[in-house]
Amino acid sequence: MSLLLETTNGVLRITLNRPERRNALSEQMLTDLGTALDNAAADRSVRVIVLAATGPVFSSGHDLGEMKDRSADDYQSLFARCSQVMQRLRTVPQPVIARVQGLATAAGCQLVAACDLAVAATDARFATPGVKIGLFCTTPMVPLVRSIPAKIAMEMLLTGQPLSAERALEVGLVNRVVPSDQLDAAIQHLTDAICASSPLTIQIGKQAFYDQANLDETEAYDRAVAVMTDNACRHDAQEGIAAFLQKRPANWTGT
Repeated sequence: MSLLLETTNGVLRITLNRPERRNALSEQMLTDLGTALDNAAADRSVRVIVLAATGPVFSSGHDLGEMKDRSADDYQSLFARCSQVMQRLRTVPQPVIARVQGLATAAGCQLVAACDLAVAATDARFATPGVKIGLFCTTPMVPLVRSIPAKIAMEMLLTGQPLSAERALEVGLVNRVVPSDQLDAAIQHLTDAICASSPLTIQIGKQAFYDQANLDETEAYDRAVAVMTDNACRHDAQEGIAAFLQKRPANWTGT
């Protein structure tokens, strides 16, 4: 199986499971990942998605064994499918957290950049080394340059040199760096915090975050005012306000 799926207490863990191929993103794995994300988006019991991997490598990117001597239509289809999966990470209603236990390169680094949050082990590394084999990491560039400063992204893309986990934390590619044996505890700290809030509010907020990101400031405020007005009228917002004033736990209904 290219993926392993496990749901515990509202947290869906999707694990890339091709360690013998350095978790390369084959066409089948991309298809399976897209399906898993679509299914999760439709499942109200899923509150958070964790994207993990087996073996010493998080993901080495596209499976180069599938990329030799293909037609332009084949390449177009492959890169379009990959781009759709990356965008789906942003459009699923649940927050997606990358659990990076090892090297993440090319489209593997793209996966990390496309997730909402990321936690990395201290020995994790991040690179976009396509330039070294004559294939610039152009699609991985899209979420990368939206996650870290442009000059840092350009250095990664032009040189192919990896970032350490500590440097990735400094520039904002990951949220936290912890020893390998503390990865799951750090992930759980985040999932527990997210699951404590209203799932509807989380969904509204995630969508609004990305909707306003590419707007100018005035348009962003207009969008935020409309979203916050709608949010304030929902049951969970009124329940949350009442619970705060009455000093009691909130009873979220997701409405």
